[in-house]
Amino acid sequence: MQTLIICIDRDNDLGEKANLETPIIGREANIQAAVALGIADPEDSDTNTIFGGIRILDELRAKGADVEIISFAGDKNVGVISDQKIAEQLENFLQTNEVQRAIFVSDGAEDETLVPIVQSRMKIDSVKRIVVMQSENLESTYYILKHAFSNPKISQTFFVPLGLAFLIYSIFLLAHYPEGAIVGILAAVGLYMLYRGFGLDDIVALEEERLMDAFLEQKMVFISYMAAILTSLVATSYGAMEVWKLYSREGLWYHGTLTLISVFAHASVWWYAGALILADLGKIFDLRMEGKPIYKNVSISLFIIATGLLFWGATTYILATFSLSTGGTNNTSLALQYFVYSTIIAVLIALAAIKYSVSNKADENWKRKKREKKNSPEIKEISKEN
Repeated sequence: MQTLIICIDRDNDLGEKANLETPIIGREANIQAAVALGIADPEDSDTNTIFGGIRILDELRAKGADVEIISFAGDKNVGVISDQKIAEQLENFLQTNEVQRAIFVSDGAEDETLVPIVQSRMKIDSVKRIVVMQSENLESTYYILKHAFSNPKISQTFFVPLGLAFLIYSIFLLAHYPEGAIVGILAAVGLYMLYRGFGLDDIVALEEERLMDAFLEQKMVFISYMAAILTSLVATSYGAMEVWKLYSREGLWYHGTLTLISVFAHASVWWYAGALILADLGKIFDLRMEGKPIYKNVSISLFIIATGLLFWGATTYILATFSLSTGGTNNTSLALQYFVYSTIIAVLIALAAIKYSVSNKADENWKRKKREKKNSPEIKEISKEN
């Protein structure tokens, strides 16, 4: 076919509301999908997107064009996951169908963020946005707010910080400590805003999906990740308790922020390092069972150990200068030696990790080139002749 009309449903309303699997190919199939979605949710704009694509299809076919229509749906977790699913569906379709150009149909700017993904795989001749016109009664403030807050993406952004604030305030009231409510609310809302602002919600959703896949496929990485998460919780609790002991005894003003941070890092650094190594060991086990190279993950584990040594040495010296260490590390000159030695050892471990990774990568490239050369048509033809 020369032209492909692509209708995009980025948040997978077709799957969530109408229980349909994508891609949906062909005029009749798309009409049935649009009707099913319209019955499930008459107010969903993706219905109009598909009908808009069908109208374009009919117009082009009336002019004798070789054109087909297809609808792709992503995931309710709009972002990295949904875009990856649409890209994967598109690539699978292009492997079995030769398409020269495309017409991109969407219902708004959010779906149009996928234009570069489609454009990287084929030429896009036109981008058509289907805008639904509403009556004056439907454009009232109540209707707009009602439908805005029924959208999970908007409601989560608005209601979650508000709910956190109310919940934290009630907890502090029950604890008879209302003075700390403001600090708790600001900290919780600030963390949530950073979480959403840095796009960590997409990363977390992607990791959740990977963990679920690992659980269903019975991979060791699921157990190792669970162990890593629990170890991280233990590390955080242990470090927080050590900080609280120092803070409750003399207060922040006496030691300063740097000291309290150093106490937390010194107490929990090897717990966190152990958690990361646990997660990496699960990946190494699964890669080894699948017969895939593991040199990258081995290098990562070595880098984790090197980083842990650096943090341990630095915090040991900082705590020794404030006379907060115990045993031999309370001596400043000895603590400085520990820092120097840990830095040297960390650098050596990092260099060993780099050398191991580079040598194994070179060996893997050599083996791949050897296989490609062996499987090349010229070599096969010579082998047949002999």
